[in-house]
Amino acid sequence: MSERSANHLAGQTSPYLLQHAHNPVDWYPWGEAAFTKARDEEKPVFLSIGYAACHWCHVMERESFENEETAALLNDRFVSIKVDREERPDVDSIYMDAVQAINGRGGWPLSAFLTPAGRPFYAGTYYPPEPRHGMPSFRQVLTGLSDAWRERRDEIHTQALRVTEAIAHAGQAEGSREPLSAEVPATAFSRLQEQCDRRWGGFGEAPKFPQPMTLEFLLRQALRGEPDALEMVVISLDRMADGGMYDQVGGGFSRYSTDGQWHVPHFEKMLYDNALLARLYVRAWQVTKDPRYRRVATDTLDYLVREMQHPAGGFWSSQDADSEGVEGKFFVWTWDELATLVGEAVATAFGATREGNWEGTNVLWHPVPFGGIAAEFGLTAQALGPEIDAARVTLFRAREGRVHPATDDKVVTAWNAMAIEAFAEAGRAFDVQAYVDVAERCANFLLDELRDGGGRLLRSWRNGIAGGPGFSDDHAVLGSALLALYTTTFDVRWFREARRLADILLDRFEDADRGGFFLTGDDASADLVLRPKELYDNAVPSGNSVAAELLLRLWLLTGMPGYADAAERAIRLVSDGAMRAPGGFGHALCALDLYLGPSKEVAVIGDPASADTRGLLAELAAAYRPNVAVAVAAPDDAASREAVELLRDRPQVDGRATAYVCERFACKLPVTSPAALAEQLAE
Repeated sequence: MSERSANHLAGQTSPYLLQHAHNPVDWYPWGEAAFTKARDEEKPVFLSIGYAACHWCHVMERESFENEETAALLNDRFVSIKVDREERPDVDSIYMDAVQAINGRGGWPLSAFLTPAGRPFYAGTYYPPEPRHGMPSFRQVLTGLSDAWRERRDEIHTQALRVTEAIAHAGQAEGSREPLSAEVPATAFSRLQEQCDRRWGGFGEAPKFPQPMTLEFLLRQALRGEPDALEMVVISLDRMADGGMYDQVGGGFSRYSTDGQWHVPHFEKMLYDNALLARLYVRAWQVTKDPRYRRVATDTLDYLVREMQHPAGGFWSSQDADSEGVEGKFFVWTWDELATLVGEAVATAFGATREGNWEGTNVLWHPVPFGGIAAEFGLTAQALGPEIDAARVTLFRAREGRVHPATDDKVVTAWNAMAIEAFAEAGRAFDVQAYVDVAERCANFLLDELRDGGGRLLRSWRNGIAGGPGFSDDHAVLGSALLALYTTTFDVRWFREARRLADILLDRFEDADRGGFFLTGDDASADLVLRPKELYDNAVPSGNSVAAELLLRLWLLTGMPGYADAAERAIRLVSDGAMRAPGGFGHALCALDLYLGPSKEVAVIGDPASADTRGLLAELAAAYRPNVAVAVAAPDDAASREAVELLRDRPQVDGRATAYVCERFACKLPVTSPAALAEQLAE
């Protein structure tokens, strides 16, 4: 393949695009050159969107894009564009909506067919090289569409206009006029109760996704005393941690489970999944104090540092499902390997069988309690537990000798921000300074390398080269992460940077007419058929919902009503949808929970390094209090008092570290002891 001349993808920074740079398909990156060629030659556009860790993207490349006959058909009748969805979520958002509008479902690889003006008229996902399971072959699709383009072009343009109008609807939606009341989360919670899998956790059937934002909403409902909420969270967290979707040897989570029991994963590992799940397990530990949740969180964070961190401090995007061209090969074991390395009792405890529990091999998981297995081998459950812990180390060392899956080594701003927040919260909750150091180092990297001269963020970075302009989620998620860093370190720099990003969101991304936030800035390039507004919380939270929560937290710390007003408008856009389909609005429901309150602001005046201040801060970190905003300043810290309005005009009492517990800036009597602070927080 390397002997072929390169196509137009040569010179791109995305590893995914570079994987296709020597395909016989004459690929173009997204841009004016491709659309100019399509207009000049009066050809339709074939748009293929995927990402480096996508298993079926690799399959379609091998079967079709490496096939000379298929490539010749594409080159003769189409202009072909290849897009990395992680670099261009705006392009992906538009055409994923088109796939779903046309087919009712989506996925990657995304295969869309466009007019030279970029309007979609036909779309699908993976197409096989030969007709299979009722699906046409890819060449049949290409031939049929190119014939239609020649013979019924007017019909195609009409269809393209209809599809474009349909997918533009989200950006034109008006916010709900109903009050943002407790009815919204109550209705959402009721629907989630109906959808919850009471045996295996999670929601729905196979394939099963972890949905950390939905579980976070349930955790908040548990704090409000909602019966059943914590049980739904616990069964999901326990079953996921027992499953094969969780890497029992090396830590970290795969993208999703192909079955309903969390057993066999789709083996790719994504930065965002692991950041969101690690944060969820940290928060669940704060609520339950279950030591297992702490272990899962720390093992996941340690995996990210060990395998996903760039030497400069940022984090890479993903690891492939495949190694040596075989899905899951790096992660699975034969019975003989396990029996030799760790013994039959431990192998059985990991759910392994002689014939294999998946395609002749074994995906490690814990399907049953250890007690029965221990008795079968003449052991006690207490004795088997340490053997399993020791076996993890042995298996990890053995696995390190295998060929590792490939890593997509680009740094994506929003996903790194999720990692920053996870490390910052873990460092604060577990009192582990090393995690705080990781978070600060990553934050410094993003602000140094992924920001333009005007303060706007850039989307991605690889090998010293930054990509195009950042999106609303980049600004919102990093703003939220920097606030988490401020709440951990109380370095006022992080507060200032978070506020600066929030102001950019309002200035460049907000929809002043209908509320909410567009995915692209107001200066986005004109090569998109519409300006997308991403409202759903899918695998990652939408920029719209994170912006709402960020602005609400800034409102609590500054008292600036403009922040709260913009947040309310953003939440109103999705409140009706959150009641109908709460699984698609998990983070928005968390933002609504903060909006509804009651919320508290806590100003602590004291030297952060002093014992009495640390005692107050330890009380604040001891429990999960999502609707409490905290600011700290030493008595002589004029910079913090100037930046954070909550800290102004707050004297110490008797020269001791002093906490002010406030609601909407109306404060209770100041307190100086952790016990008194806990009492006021509980009121």
